[in-house]
Amino acid sequence: MPGQALLCMLLTVLLLVANGAGTGKGKISAVFMFGDSMVDPGNNNHRITEAKANFPPYGQDFPGGKATGRFSNGKVPGDMLASRFGVKELLPPYVGNDLELTDLLTGVAFASGGSGYDPFTSVPATATTSTGQLESFLNYKEKLKELVGEEEMTRVVSEGVYFTVMGGNDLVNNYFTFPLRRHQYDLPSYVEFLVSLAVNFTVKLNEMGAKKIGFIGIPPIGCVPSQRKHGSRECDPLRNQAAELFNSKIAKEIDRLNAERHIQDSRFAYGDIYYNVLDLIKRHGHYGFKEVTEGCCGSTVLNAAIFIQYQPACPNVYDYIFWDSFHPTEKAYNIVVDKIFQQSLQYLI
Repeated sequence: MPGQALLCMLLTVLLLVANGAGTGKGKISAVFMFGDSMVDPGNNNHRITEAKANFPPYGQDFPGGKATGRFSNGKVPGDMLASRFGVKELLPPYVGNDLELTDLLTGVAFASGGSGYDPFTSVPATATTSTGQLESFLNYKEKLKELVGEEEMTRVVSEGVYFTVMGGNDLVNNYFTFPLRRHQYDLPSYVEFLVSLAVNFTVKLNEMGAKKIGFIGIPPIGCVPSQRKHGSRECDPLRNQAAELFNSKIAKEIDRLNAERHIQDSRFAYGDIYYNVLDLIKRHGHYGFKEVTEGCCGSTVLNAAIFIQYQPACPNVYDYIFWDSFHPTEKAYNIVVDKIFQQSLQYLI
């Protein structure tokens, strides 16, 4: 590396440390996100997959009106959490970007639309598996070590806060869609299998240096527009029951991990997205929403991702909880992230 470029890089690091940039409240150095399309800010942009969102109408309310690959009309939870923790306003994707050193020092997202804890879930969507996302994190650590040295890399990693947001695709786009897992497991058994995979993922992340991990559960997937019952538009109870069962089991596992690993200065927090989204739906008027069963861009399984490229969205997005047939609007995400942060995630500070 030329001497001048190396000098600039070192000055950047010194300025970040001196000014406390990225440390936020309680020495949070960075935010890292693992998960699916709810938190993918554009990692899938360069993949051959149907799970993309780097075209209009996605991003119409994002700064600059740009479609970045985020599956919403604006910002997504990774951006909002990075902001709530006082780190930065946008959490960039790790893949396919020439990220500045300041971006790497303050965190990135490894999430991939279509992914899940079950490796089979990623196959139809050609998404990055949960294991692949952990491998990207290892790659990130090596890259940061080359740039700033092992001591500074270790500090950033150990003082960062981590989130995993997956599981919905495992149920909706895997178990309830393809017959393979249904032939192998009844629903309670599959949920047990999924919980074991999620725990294993969380433990591996912890062993790779993550000390503060926020585990976000599965939302009420039976109430997203594409999964509601045809005709009545009621929420699908079986899908919601599966999500509830997973959440109740994983919450106990997170408590167990806290009890076992607190002596290693590790902290885990379970974030309840299920009942916060359900409250949004049931008391929509209280939150300023008018439409709860339909998506602003449509309501069938074909009203999301590449299937709505350049199609017009509704003119009144602020009335809608859901942007497309799967994903909430920025307004809905903001309310839910605020609630989860206040309820449990502050424990990670």
